[in-house]
Amino acid sequence: MQQRLGTTDRADRFYDDQVLDHLNDRMREFVGRQEMFFLATADRHGECDSTFRAGPPGFLQVLDERTLAYPEYRGNGVMASVGNLSENPHLGILMIDFTGDRIGLHVNGRARVVMDDEMLERHPHLPVDPIPGRRAQLWVEVTVEETYIHCAKHIPHLQKVPRQAAGSRAWGTDDAKRKGGDFFGAAAEADSRRKAAGDRSAMTEAEPAATPATPATAAYPSTSATAAPPIPSATATPGIPEVREVRKEVEREVERVLARAERSAPVSEGGGFRGWFG
Repeated sequence: MQQRLGTTDRADRFYDDQVLDHLNDRMREFVGRQEMFFLATADRHGECDSTFRAGPPGFLQVLDERTLAYPEYRGNGVMASVGNLSENPHLGILMIDFTGDRIGLHVNGRARVVMDDEMLERHPHLPVDPIPGRRAQLWVEVTVEETYIHCAKHIPHLQKVPRQAAGSRAWGTDDAKRKGGDFFGAAAEADSRRKAAGDRSAMTEAEPAATPATPATAAYPSTSATAAPPIPSATATPGIPEVREVRKEVEREVERVLARAERSAPVSEGGGFRGWFG
């Protein structure tokens, strides 16, 4: 693509000037104060996943100039990133400072999943997080292969909001509402599909047994012996009107869920979106 678009010389200058195989002093300082990063992984088939990780400053640990480590906290149990890394160790990390330097840092490398007790035995200096629910279940240890800048020209400059009352983050919670509820209406949509499938199944089971076909020669003694085609059941297969009604019900349910969420946390009472770091 560089050759096709004529960018080879520009890319070579970037490789020569900006791409390192380690974390230099300024990079290590930058990593040490980040509160979040974006993570890209893929499974053995190359199917990709991107996600977000967050924690107190320093949760992404610099072990040395070629090694990083970050904790995996309690999540939804899917283990998408860790599962990918168990099949394909390559990963990409992107850290962006939106509020201060307004700059980004890419780190590409190979990862190894390490259980918490093994990690603490090998690196006893690692901090143990005191907040309930935020204790690491395991760690991802990253061998650094490439580090390079993400330029500032398209990074928005954001402002941190004051930290909310203690416990507002709800680390480790299983309360669906505190985790965001059904914000995008996916659960409501799935529930509507299940109900629609149940209704169709019930209608199919309620249909009377088909009457045995009468030979055509008996029904039409003076006509051809070709049998008359069977009349299809009107309820055996859902038609376009039924599909449209299911879709409308899904849309109505999504609107109801969002309306309940807005009523339960009005901005005037301290609810609503308060920023990423509150």
